[in-house]
Amino acid sequence: MANQHFFAVDLGATSGRTILGTIADGKMEMQELTRFPNNIIETNGHFYWDIYALYQEIINGLKKVARENIQIESIGIDTWGVDFVFVGKDGELLCNPYCYRDPHTVGAMEEYFKDIPKEKVYDSTGIQFMNFNSLFQLSVLSRRKCSALEAADKILFMPDALSYMLTGEMVTEYTIASTSQMLNPRTKKFEKELLDAINIREDQFGRFVFPGVRIGELSEEVQKQTGLGAVPVIAVAGHDTASAVAAVPAKNKNFAYLSSGTWSLMGIEVEDAIINQESYNKNFTNEGGIEGTTRFLKNICGMWLLERCRKEWEATENYSYPELIDAALAVPAFQSIINPDAACFANPDSMIEAIRTYCEKTGQCVPASPGELTRCIFDSLALRYKQVFGYLQAMAPFPIEKLHVIGGGSKNNLLNQFTANATGVPVVAGPSEGTAIGNIMLQAKAAGLVENISNMREMIAQGIETAYFKPEHPEEWEAAYETYMKVYRED
Repeated sequence: MANQHFFAVDLGATSGRTILGTIADGKMEMQELTRFPNNIIETNGHFYWDIYALYQEIINGLKKVARENIQIESIGIDTWGVDFVFVGKDGELLCNPYCYRDPHTVGAMEEYFKDIPKEKVYDSTGIQFMNFNSLFQLSVLSRRKCSALEAADKILFMPDALSYMLTGEMVTEYTIASTSQMLNPRTKKFEKELLDAINIREDQFGRFVFPGVRIGELSEEVQKQTGLGAVPVIAVAGHDTASAVAAVPAKNKNFAYLSSGTWSLMGIEVEDAIINQESYNKNFTNEGGIEGTTRFLKNICGMWLLERCRKEWEATENYSYPELIDAALAVPAFQSIINPDAACFANPDSMIEAIRTYCEKTGQCVPASPGELTRCIFDSLALRYKQVFGYLQAMAPFPIEKLHVIGGGSKNNLLNQFTANATGVPVVAGPSEGTAIGNIMLQAKAAGLVENISNMREMIAQGIETAYFKPEHPEEWEAAYETYMKVYRED
């Protein structure tokens, strides 16, 4: 069989990439074509994404494919969740999309719950409460009579907006829509009562599609810009975590996953949404997966903590990750512990000072050096993983035998070992490129190269290397967890 090529666009909250996936003889290979920053623009008191810059980077990647005379079968786009773009009646984008880190959503949930009770929102959506969920972003914009919202004919989530810019076709892909806290996971439709409360109509969203559906083909304008023909654009799992979970090389269903990057997302894959008092109390979420599955998971603040610290250290020295890991290993364990998901770490002016202040207020050793801060972050993340993993074990409808770590964080052997130690189950790390692999494999599925998720995972497992981490030092980690619970704060 001749090689078949697929073009994946993978956009994260700090950077983006275009990737060429090639499948031949039942195996897949990937080549990174371009990499670029995804910058947050701060102006007039708000934070925005530069969607035109992202679009141009996609065009640049497609131009490279054309220059190298590579015939691609299709294109797929995945991005982070919740954010969206307003489109006018004339088809024009009305403004750059707001970034989920914009402070205008502070207090947004409490305002919304004045109209619809919190319990009702969760029962209708099964989505964890985060102030930046699309529902609360739109609620804020509605209350302050945002001119772009008032003029909007359509609301497109980020991957759907970029697909629209490529094809002229407007869709709403299921997995990305499921992050909005406006979709009912039982009916897989928008919940009218929730929309009515913010004066949004269901017909303001694009045609509803599921992963694997053909959206359209490159417009004549894009064909002319890139030098390509009428290449199809496929709705992959538009939410990057959904694409990543599709790439978990699991052999059976008895696993949990940890998608590790700027955010850490820990969960399980189930057939039906888990919506009950326990999941409500623990603020777990039910997001859409492929082939009708549900991703039951919880967001955890991941490498965002260290990324922000590194940015501050750049003023004096540009520490590499290996240097920071070596420095962390030279520091005694568990001398400083934080709750990575405390509100004070969401978007502080100084992450270093936020961590130091937390430790000071909880009567701990205050970390000073880069090694001490890095060790604090790694120890704390592993202990937070243990906490959330325990919740999963209590609510999962099956025994969890392994934890699969996917994403960029799967290459962090120190944190992987800490995670195995803390959770008490084996950790299988890899693939690091899970999101891109899932994106490509869903395009391959649309092309008829694989039949289902089981076939996808078999092919992925055969083509990647994984690392295995066995739990160690259980007594030390149990004692550390007791300390973690004593200093645990949410503010």
